[in-house]
Amino acid sequence: MHPILKCGSVDISRKIVTLILCTLSLCTFGQVSSAGRSVFSFMSLPTSSRLNALGGSNVSLSDGDISMGMCNPALLHANSHMNLQLNYSYYLPGTMFGSALYGHNFGEAKGLRKEGTEEGEPQKPNYFAVGIHYLDYGRMKYADENGVQTGGSFGARDILIDIMYARQLGRMFKVGVTLKPVYSIYESYSSFAIGADVGAHFQTLDSTFQMGLVLQNIGWQIKSFYSSEDGTGHEMLPLNLQLGLTYRVKHAPLRFHLQIHNMQTWYLNYEWTSLDKSPTTGEILPHDVKWYDMLFRHTIWSIEVVPKSEKFYIAFSYNHRRRAELQLTDQKSLAGFALGVGVKIKQARVGFAISQLTKSNFSYQVGLTLDINSLMK
Repeated sequence: MHPILKCGSVDISRKIVTLILCTLSLCTFGQVSSAGRSVFSFMSLPTSSRLNALGGSNVSLSDGDISMGMCNPALLHANSHMNLQLNYSYYLPGTMFGSALYGHNFGEAKGLRKEGTEEGEPQKPNYFAVGIHYLDYGRMKYADENGVQTGGSFGARDILIDIMYARQLGRMFKVGVTLKPVYSIYESYSSFAIGADVGAHFQTLDSTFQMGLVLQNIGWQIKSFYSSEDGTGHEMLPLNLQLGLTYRVKHAPLRFHLQIHNMQTWYLNYEWTSLDKSPTTGEILPHDVKWYDMLFRHTIWSIEVVPKSEKFYIAFSYNHRRRAELQLTDQKSLAGFALGVGVKIKQARVGFAISQLTKSNFSYQVGLTLDINSLMK
């Protein structure tokens, strides 16, 4: 590579990394005091079968699955070019939750390699993707405060758009950002907000170790569900600072994942999620959750069986926070556990996942990914 091109690339990379780090710092300090009091909580739902199988979130695995970019934009991949992914989820009777994503890579970087040459960087180092997620809660009947139905019904729905961009910086680093307009309408009440994700990704040259860091849902409501004179009607999005680690065993078809989520706050139980003092009296609030239990609630553990050809995967995960909040005290359940499988058939990949939310309700998700570029050849 020409030395001028190399120096220019390094200079640009440093500027991008510095900008992301400054954004992470400013947004964290600006929003951490309000953690746990957020709107649009549906943004935390896993939006693909692969993510559901991995416990609901993964910010470190970059293997060409375009849905990973919804957790960390830096996970967009050279292999996500011209991929179209469709997902459908069944959570509760009467609800409908689905998503559609499309990826496209662009840009010819001067001095970067072609396949098989020394530098090992992609010819198109700019990764772009756009996705839309739709959650419909179904029809609900009007009733008064005593539960007496008064006639008629109304609907409720949420819509989220992800506009993702990632940039390859050398052979081992990527950075990314996502713009997230979100809109909700419940009966005659509506709200609009704009958020953003900022993330980074690192992997070794042999891809045995990967690490991701992302700050999700930076933003507030622009139009709130209700108005107030003091401005308290405008709430923040569910901020989430996550660190992910992925390790693939060299001589076995196994891949292990550890995700650490909500790093910006300690308390994850329902009472004052991020505060240890009452906001009204200033008294220390009692917390019946042991420290080691609370620590474990910040983690998601998962394992995948993936052959070297990556023609299929089998994933199993455990989300302790989900189990602690959703399990029934008097009955056995599989809340917190998830299982998923995926298989590649020619130019298509199909995925399925199942997880239990309560004793009597399972969540099912199916996904289909099409390689449009290969289909057009």
